[in-house]
Amino acid sequence: MHCLIIGKNDAGQRLDKFLTKNFKTLPPALMYKYIRLKKIKVNRKRAEQKTVLCEGDTVELFIKEEFFEAVTPDNAYRRITPKLDIVYEDENLLLCDKKPGLIVHADDEEDVDTLINHIKAYLWQKGEYRPEEEHAFAPALCNRIDRNTGGIVIAAKNAEALRVINEKIRAGEIDKRYLCAAHGIFAQKQGTLHGYLKKDSATNMVSVFDKKTTQSREVKEIVTAYRVLAENREADRSLCEVHLLTGRTHQIRAHFSTIGHPLLGDGKYGINRDDKKDGYKYQALYSYKLTFAFKTPSSLDYLCGKTVEADRAHIWFLKEFPDFS
Repeated sequence: MHCLIIGKNDAGQRLDKFLTKNFKTLPPALMYKYIRLKKIKVNRKRAEQKTVLCEGDTVELFIKEEFFEAVTPDNAYRRITPKLDIVYEDENLLLCDKKPGLIVHADDEEDVDTLINHIKAYLWQKGEYRPEEEHAFAPALCNRIDRNTGGIVIAAKNAEALRVINEKIRAGEIDKRYLCAAHGIFAQKQGTLHGYLKKDSATNMVSVFDKKTTQSREVKEIVTAYRVLAENREADRSLCEVHLLTGRTHQIRAHFSTIGHPLLGDGKYGINRDDKKDGYKYQALYSYKLTFAFKTPSSLDYLCGKTVEADRAHIWFLKEFPDFS
């Protein structure tokens, strides 16, 4: 028999969800059978698959030893020296200003030097992340930014913060603003762009259409609001602030390209041969400001109305617009 004690980050989960996360080799059908036969109990009593676990509860498992075989932990974060530009931190959240070129999660090309590993390393060295005390939770990112885009990324330090922020993002209660430098001078200095986006997973590119020509679930509606903040007429370039009213893959880059204003340095949705000569290694796009605009109560209400902004010195393309302040 094995006994697990439910900690703070495991509380609030259904029993079946907790077991699925912790025993990845245990088939779901067998898990439900064990629960039904009282081979898995909570606080020494019969439990249901939908039983919600509380901090301090015990989960007793009278199951085969093979399901307790340890999964090799991913300890890549222990091998790096954390390098973070922290713009806000409290006991629940960590907001970082990610530099262009750094990937947020591991991929086929990089599995160590990632933003989430730098965050784990930072919290582990501070003693705030103690993996040996956790069953399944690890610090996690609430939003993502493309490798070659810079800006603010939210990381949750605990399961409750992760749940709340994910809910707020889905409900549109976190206002994210971007700065971008685009080719051309806009005829309309502000507006809201509407369209439909389809992603091609094979090429990792998207296409934008004015009208929805198919009912395919792969086609998503997109809404992009912008306003021109400054212009460099000599170089034929514009600085815009963008508010994403929907958040889709490459939405800003593809939408601006579709209306004839591709971003500087964007090799996927523009022609950046000349931009590279001007030093544009990455697309000129930065998630520079974030506001917690909560409309419904939560455990993170103390953040409501708070705005966090990246250091503008990190936004390299602002040099194109000396009149912008």
